[in-house]
Amino acid sequence: MSKWEIVLMSVLSSLYLSNAYKILVIFPLPGKSHSILAEGVLNHLSRADHEVTYVTSIVPEKPIKGVTVIDISDYVKLPTHLMNLKSIMDNTHNRDRLSHLPSMLNISRNVINNVPVQTLLSDKTQQFDVVIAEWMYNEVYAGFSGVFNCPLIWFSTVEPHWMVLQLVDEVPNPAYTVDILSGNVPPLTFSQRVMELGLQIFGKLLNIYITSVNQEVYEKHFVPHIHDRGYPVPPYEELKYNASLVLSNSHVSMGIATRLPPNFIPIGGYHIDSVVKPLPKDLQKIIDDAKHGFIYFSMGSNLRSKHLPAEVKQDLLNMFGELKQTVLWKFEEDLPNRPSNVHILKWAPQQSILAHEKCLLFITHGGLLSTTESIHFGVPTLGIPVFADQFVNVARGVKKGYAKKVDLSYTMAKDLKVAIQEMINDSRYMKKIKELSFIYHHRTVSPGQELVHWVEHVVKTGGARHLRTHAATTPWYQKLYLDLAIILLIIMIALKYLFRYMCCSNGKKVLANYKKKQN
Repeated sequence: MSKWEIVLMSVLSSLYLSNAYKILVIFPLPGKSHSILAEGVLNHLSRADHEVTYVTSIVPEKPIKGVTVIDISDYVKLPTHLMNLKSIMDNTHNRDRLSHLPSMLNISRNVINNVPVQTLLSDKTQQFDVVIAEWMYNEVYAGFSGVFNCPLIWFSTVEPHWMVLQLVDEVPNPAYTVDILSGNVPPLTFSQRVMELGLQIFGKLLNIYITSVNQEVYEKHFVPHIHDRGYPVPPYEELKYNASLVLSNSHVSMGIATRLPPNFIPIGGYHIDSVVKPLPKDLQKIIDDAKHGFIYFSMGSNLRSKHLPAEVKQDLLNMFGELKQTVLWKFEEDLPNRPSNVHILKWAPQQSILAHEKCLLFITHGGLLSTTESIHFGVPTLGIPVFADQFVNVARGVKKGYAKKVDLSYTMAKDLKVAIQEMINDSRYMKKIKELSFIYHHRTVSPGQELVHWVEHVVKTGGARHLRTHAATTPWYQKLYLDLAIILLIIMIALKYLFRYMCCSNGKKVLANYKKKQN
C-alpha cells in the first residue's frame, strides 16, 4: 500500500468517525408497542452507523449492529391488572390517569434505581453526544442528559398534546386542542371547551405532585453522579425544559392539524418496514382462498383477547361465522368450535396482513401504531378503544371519515356486526382512507430519514438552540401582559388621585376668593 493510499484511508476513517455519534436511547416501558417504536429508532440510527446504548425492559429478539443493550427487565414490570379486558369491562379497574399514576412513577423510579443503570451512570469513561428519552407522563429521564452533559431529545409516542408541547414551547389553548386522554375532537362545543380547560388545569395541578416526586429521584439518583463528574448541577426544573427538540410519533394525516414549534418534529410511520415482508405460506393460502376478502381483528400487543369473558368470545365467533368474508383473529390461544371462515393467529405479521389488497377492514383497539399502519396501508378501521390515547385516536378516525367506533361491552358483537356491514358495503370509508394514505406518504423525505437527520442536527449544532422559541421561557404573566396591566392600573389610580387633588385644591382656592369678595 502506497503512502498516499494510507493517507487517504486515514482521512476517510476520520471522516467516518466524525459522523458516528454515541447515542443513549431510553425506552424503558415494558410494553410491546413501545419496544417496536424503540427498535425503529435503533434500526435507523444503526443504519446511519451510530453507536447506540439502549436502556430497555424488552430486549430485541435479534442483535442490532452497533447497539449495546442495558437490560432492566428484572426491575421494571407493568402491572397486569391494567391490561385485563374483563376487569376493564366489569369496571373493576379505573381507566383515568390517577389510577395509572402510581404505576408510572414506580416504573420511572425503578428504571433509574437499579444496578445496570447505576453502573452506567457511575462509569466516568462513558460519554454520549445526545440522549433520546421516551416521555410518558414524567420528565425525570432528563437527568441522564445532566449526568452526561449532553443535549436531550424527548421522544413522544403519541400525537401532539399540551403536556409534551410545554416542554419545548408553550401550553396550547384548550379551546382548540385536546388532552391526550380526552375523546373530544375539534372544533369543540361549549361543554367540551370547558371540559378541556378543566383537564388542563387538573393536569397542571397533578404535575406539581409529579414534579415533587421526580425532584427527589433526581437529587438522589442523578445529582451524585453529576458531582462525581465535576459538572455544575442544573436545577431539575431547568433540565426538564432544556430539551433540544421533540421527536413525535405523529403525522397530520393521522391526527389534527396543530400549531407546532420548529423543534417539534413529526416522524409518524418511521417504524414501518420500507419493504413488506412476505406472508407465511399457511397464512398466504388462507388469504388466497378468501374469495370475498378478509377482515383482520387484533386488540394490539398489550391487551389479550383471551381475557374477554367467555360469552363475549362465543358471541364474536357466532357473529363472525355469519359473515361471508374470512376473519383473521389475533388470539393468544385456540378457540374450539370455530366457524370455517374464522382463523386464529397466535402471532400476526400485522404490516404484511394490512398490506394485502384483500384486506377490507381492520378491527382494532385504536393504538397509535395500529392507526399509523392502517393509514400507511390504506385500510379502514373499526375501533374498540380501551384506555389512554386510544379513545382520541378512534374519535379522530371517525371524524376524518375512515373509521367507526364500537364500545367495549358485553353486547359488542351485535354492534360490531352492524358496523362491519356498513363499512364494507359503503365505499366512502375505503375512499377516505386512500385519500389520507396519499397525504401520509406525500412527504419530502421518509420519516426514518427525518429521524436520523434531526438527531444528527442536534449533535452537530451543539443542542440546536436556534430552534427554541422564547414561548418556553417567557413567564406567563408577561404573555398575558399582566405587568403592563398593573402599570396602567397604577397610572390610572395615580391620575384619579391627582385629578381629585387638583379639583379639591382649585375648589379651596375658589372658596377662599369668594369669601374675600364677601368680606
